[in-house]
Amino acid sequence: MAVSLIRTILLYILIIFSLKIMGKRQISELQTSELVVTLLISNIATIPMQNPGQPLISGAIPIIILVAFEVIVSVIMLKSSKFRKFICGSPIVVINDGKIMQNELKMLRMTIEDLFEELRQIDIFSIEDIAYGIVETNGKLSVLKKPDKQPPDASTLGIEVPDNGIDAVVVSDGEISDFSLSLCGLSKPWIDEVLKGENVDIGDVFIMTANKNKQYNIIKKEI
Repeated sequence: MAVSLIRTILLYILIIFSLKIMGKRQISELQTSELVVTLLISNIATIPMQNPGQPLISGAIPIIILVAFEVIVSVIMLKSSKFRKFICGSPIVVINDGKIMQNELKMLRMTIEDLFEELRQIDIFSIEDIAYGIVETNGKLSVLKKPDKQPPDASTLGIEVPDNGIDAVVVSDGEISDFSLSLCGLSKPWIDEVLKGENVDIGDVFIMTANKNKQYNIIKKEI
């Protein structure tokens, strides 16, 4: 029992490490080669987990080889657009100026119902509102609305919007985040000064957010 537990934990760590090397993507964002490698890794890992008589190295080596192969393929795709196109394919325009490209849909084996379902999920209910609809290489649908159907932005309305940067969590449960501080261009002495001015101990802070303009918000822990 203990041996099976240790083997499972080791394989779990190896898979997590392998996927981290391959990059951070959600399942829906995986390219073809990445999805294939992910499925193979999951299948290979179950063999030594379920069979204690199977040497652990017999499961680890194929996983390492697959990850190394995927890394090599990724590097080649960065260097060669033709190789990337061969492996991942090319984006395909399925809507052009409000017109559905029927041949492209047939090539993708994508039904009208599938297309309209994708559009409804991004709050588009009229095909005539779309200038371009493109199916990306990962299968997701990207849409550009016609100019008269796009919501106005600040530049269109002639409004100047101040740039406050990103509101980052600089303190979480009493712990200071060095990454968030560097993201906002702030420092620990600044946090100490703010908390002192607010008469709050850092141990009592549940969340503190701030931006590059030194605007902040403090939420205390509930007693």
